[in-house]
Amino acid sequence: MPAFAVWIPIQFFLFWFIEAPKGLILYFVSLNKAVSKLLSLGLFLGTFFKPLKNEYRSGLVGFSILMGVVVKSILITADLLILLSFVAIEAVFVILFIGFPIVLIRMLFP
Repeated sequence: MPAFAVWIPIQFFLFWFIEAPKGLILYFVSLNKAVSKLLSLGLFLGTFFKPLKNEYRSGLVGFSILMGVVVKSILITADLLILLSFVAIEAVFVILFIGFPIVLIRMLFP
């Protein structure tokens, strides 16, 4: 048996359990950043206490700020729910990816 054949299982385990999950997690971090930008989460947080539609007329500033807080609170809650669902699906995917060879070996050799 050639000497390099001994390294093949070690390389497989290094790839499957270290390199590939690291790559998946980096991809999912990038995806989460893109989803966060797409949903304008940072913009909503940054302008939370600013008046809605930049309404600065006398007498409407207080109402406009209150309305902005209410609307932005609803939008931030929806954005966070969407983002958390993405993170949950990604976590399940990574766990299934890591567990696949273990389950396969257990099925082949009971």
